[in-house]
Amino acid sequence: MTEGAAANGVEPGDLTDPAAIEAISDLLADGTRLLWIDVKDPSPEEMQRIGEEFGLHPLAIEDAIHRHERPKLEQYEGYVYIVFYALEMSDGRPTTREINLFVGENYLLTVHEGDLAVIAETADRWTDHLRRHAPPTAGVLAYVVIDAIVDGYFPAIDELAERIEDLEDDIFGGHALDTQREIFRLKKDLLAVRRVVAPERDVMNVLVRRDAPLFTEKEATYFRDVYDHLLRITDIIDTYREVLSGALDANLSMTSYRLNATVKRMTSSSIILMSMALVSGIYGMNFVNMPELGWGLGYLWALVLMAVIGGSLFAFFRRIDWL
Repeated sequence: MTEGAAANGVEPGDLTDPAAIEAISDLLADGTRLLWIDVKDPSPEEMQRIGEEFGLHPLAIEDAIHRHERPKLEQYEGYVYIVFYALEMSDGRPTTREINLFVGENYLLTVHEGDLAVIAETADRWTDHLRRHAPPTAGVLAYVVIDAIVDGYFPAIDELAERIEDLEDDIFGGHALDTQREIFRLKKDLLAVRRVVAPERDVMNVLVRRDAPLFTEKEATYFRDVYDHLLRITDIIDTYREVLSGALDANLSMTSYRLNATVKRMTSSSIILMSMALVSGIYGMNFVNMPELGWGLGYLWALVLMAVIGGSLFAFFRRIDWL
């Protein structure tokens, strides 16, 4: 399914008709119009025809078809190919959605799978931008798309942060194994986000330094704002990863503490029982010449002796906090 929009007015149009796709080159020839075409779930044949209309390099078309590319920026004659990832939360876990951007002198072509909220948000932002800024350019339109993508990272990061804050109660709540699983899940989620953000930061650095001649100094100023956001997100992720490393150490320490406390209790109980068993064992040897065997109070004496020994040891272990 292919949809188009005249970016100056953000007017959606249907490009599912092959004749409409073939008209793209005519629209591009109109230097007075800024064209934004958003392509959702294109077939290889559709993408090939669209690429031919835009004059895209076969390798760039192939990357857009097969997807799962690393975030990157590639410069071709007359246009720039950018790969970025939108971030969405699904069942509390972050998922990434690839967006391919082809930015030319007077057009922006976006290619992606499925419906993306960031595309609808971009249309709203672009309408607002047109009211406040003029004239519109393809570079600024690309900035609006990328800025909407990056702004979508913050709610996902905040949701992960809430899960990290909940770990404190779990660590001291005695659920060591479940807590450890959650820590590793969070570390994996943060790593997945960082694998996207880090190369995107490098892409924006190229645009900020104006290593891509297609973009003007004014457009580079807009990209610098996105670059700052990506730097901030990277710092937040690194901070949370350090917090999780500390939480993992704390969880292991609490597990060791609980294990040591259990061993102390078992050791204390064993010593008390063994001491009492020593008394009963001595008087259970049944030798002939044992004076206490003929004593009328011998049984009571043995019980009292065992109680005194057991009570003394119990008091001692309580005092040293072993019981």
